[in-house]
Amino acid sequence: MHGSTTIDRFDLRLLAALEEDGRFTNQELGDRIGLSASQCSRRRAALETAGLIAGYRAELDADSLGLKVLAFVEVNLGTHSAENSERFLSLLSRIDEVQEAYALSGATDYLLKVIVPDLKSLSQLLNNTLLQHSTVSRVCSSIVLERLKTKSRLPLSEVRVSE
Repeated sequence: MHGSTTIDRFDLRLLAALEEDGRFTNQELGDRIGLSASQCSRRRAALETAGLIAGYRAELDADSLGLKVLAFVEVNLGTHSAENSERFLSLLSRIDEVQEAYALSGATDYLLKVIVPDLKSLSQLLNNTLLQHSTVSRVCSSIVLERLKTKSRLPLSEVRVSE
């Protein structure tokens, strides 16, 4: 199913409901989308097996946990090579503050989304971790002043369904 997956309108409605709340029981899903609990269970299992449902997790409130500073950090490597990229990715895997990381085209090599308790922690991450790494030549950070949209739901209205 993964890649060139064919899904129908019930699968799409099931995915949308699970994006809304991954804790829905099969009975609750069935009530929402018009199928029986057993049909929902089979469809959910098939969607999981196909890789369309990548997992389930709790959404934690960073602010309540004292993680008050969200920033985006542009990173450039000193030398572009497979070895340098691998070493940098290995560094990223050890930094819990890095929530997301993207390799980019254009003037910036990587864009990191980081979350830390305060500005001092951000400074330490930038100066003592990233800039001290032998692969990194430049970092530029932008601190988020206000979160305007934080949901990570996919645009399911753009997904083609079979009839």
